[in-house]
Amino acid sequence: EPLTVIDPHLKWELRSVLKEIHRKLDVTMIYVTHDQTEAPTFADKVVVMHDGQVLQVGSPNELFDRPAHTFVGHFIGSPGMNLLPCSVERAAARVAGHTIPLARSYDAVAGERIELGIRPEFALLGSRSGLPVRIRRVDDLGRLRLARLDLDGHPLIATVPPDQAIDGDTGMVSFDPARIYIYADGRLVA
Repeated sequence: EPLTVIDPHLKWELRSVLKEIHRKLDVTMIYVTHDQTEAPTFADKVVVMHDGQVLQVGSPNELFDRPAHTFVGHFIGSPGMNLLPCSVERAAARVAGHTIPLARSYDAVAGERIELGIRPEFALLGSRSGLPVRIRRVDDLGRLRLARLDLDGHPLIATVPPDQAIDGDTGMVSFDPARIYIYADGRLVA
């Protein structure tokens, strides 16, 4: 991890220089880091490991768009993927007594721990439709607002649309069904 203790601005410059050198030399480079922002910056292909096991190998986009393991979903992206305990029956998931439509139907999903994964970018806070949530706080990040929510005791992060006013501490969250993933014991259900 050669850039760990370097000033953030200098780190950004060195990343750019290293990436340019890599392109010019056109050789395979192995770069080890625990920084989930740094890895995709350099890589054409990323290997995500946890507890000595390879969990997924793919492009940065593949890791973000379709995490094969809950660790990958939480590790890649900032903030990481929301993971909610659920049950699944055909094309619907049930989370804390609420039904969430899925983009496809699943056969019987087996495992000790079944979870629904959705990235904050594809969970939207609104006031008219969706699942009822309690709003803990809203972080204004300039280009983006993220709401930290509570869905019947389960923490959740959602995007707040630019035109959405926040009145009070309750709202509704909706999920893009095409961006919901189901995991059994940490592994993506195919």
